[in-house]
Parts: sequence; structure tokens; C-alpha cells
Amino acid sequence: MRIRIDFSANQATIPYSHQHYLTGVIHKWLGQNKLHGAISLYSFSRLEGAKNTRDGLRFGNKGSFCFSAHNPEVVNSLIKGIFKDKILFSGLSVDEISVIENPEFENVTEAYFHINSPVLIKRLVDGKSIHYLYTDEKADELLRETLLNKMAQVGLTDDELEIKFDRSYPKASTKLVDYDGIKNRANWCPVLVKGKPETLLFAWNVGLGSSTGIGFGALR
Repeated sequence: MRIRIDFSANQATIPYSHQHYLTGVIHKWLGQNKLHGAISLYSFSRLEGAKNTRDGLRFGNKGSFCFSAHNPEVVNSLIKGIFKDKILFSGLSVDEISVIENPEFENVTEAYFHINSPVLIKRLVDGKSIHYLYTDEKADELLRETLLNKMAQVGLTDDELEIKFDRSYPKASTKLVDYDGIKNRANWCPVLVKGKPETLLFAWNVGLGSSTGIGFGALR
């Protein structure tokens, strides 16, 4: 299930390194529950509707972002949290919530996804956190590994699952994301996912790669 959250911005300018603020708001709305510390089966997009300036993201009157989760109850919990407190940060405040219909994946075995937030792929190797880029040979298999691990949490399996970055995409690139002082090299590159219809829907809602619960890997 996915919702779009529209907010009033009132000409606000926010820093580029704001992702941890948005994550904090998401956690505030979800409240104290068993989701904290668990594998994230939800994702959320970057903020949209702003212009890039030297000082940060400059909004006009409005902006938006999307939140989605495999379990609709997670989305419902978020909505309840928003009704209790509509404030985000830096003067942003929720105006409206809209439900976005699921894509039609019935009888579909593959889908091409653009991304709504940069895809992070990381592994701990010999005690060091390694970030993998879309150009790395292992990147596709690591995305598959992570998604299968998340699917297993809800009893889903898919032996036919394949995930591939579209390395021919002319605007494919990487982005260094500062998350509360921690630098993360993530990927701006569309992906092709092949698998069961329920796998495609799961990926669309949950996102791909590492750390979807803090704003990485959301799919458009």
C-alpha cells in the first residue's frame, strides 16, 4: 500500500543533508512499535517539488513525498500518527494524504522501475562497511539477496527472481548521501525486476537494497 503526502512549504529552504530529519518524522508518526530495530518492510521517497540552490532545497508553497509498506496496517499507523501531529521539520506541515493504487502486476513477470530515492547496497566485510555501485558485478545479486531476505520475513519465495540495474540508462549515476554525518555512496539507476506478480508488488512497496527504512531504495 502506498500513500502520497502533500505538505505546505511556505517558501522554506532545507539543507540537502535532511534525510535523517525525514526519517525521524516517519518514526514519530509510526510511534513506538515492533518495527523499530526490525528489517524494514517499508520505504519512502525523497522530498519532491523543490529547486536546487546553493543554500539547499528551495520550496515554493507545496511539496510531497510517498510512503509505502507491504503491510497496509503500517501505512494506517503512519496516517494515524500524521493526524496527531502534522508537523515535519523546517516549517513543513502536512496538508493532504492520498492513496496511490497498486500497479497492475497480474499476469506480469517483469517490471522496469525508476527510483524515488537512491539505492544503497552495503555489506560488512572484515569489519568494514562496503558500499557497492551499480557498475559492480555483484550489485545485481546483492539486490536479489536482500529482497529475498525481506520476502522470507513474510513467507514469500521466488526462485525465478532476477534484479538488474539498467546500466545503459544515460543518466545513471551515484550520489553521496550524508545521513546525519555518515556518508553513503548510493545509486541513481533504474532497475529491471523479473519474478512473480506478488514479488513485483512487494518490491514496489518495500523498495530495494539496504536501509529502505531510513530513506533509501524507494521505487517509482
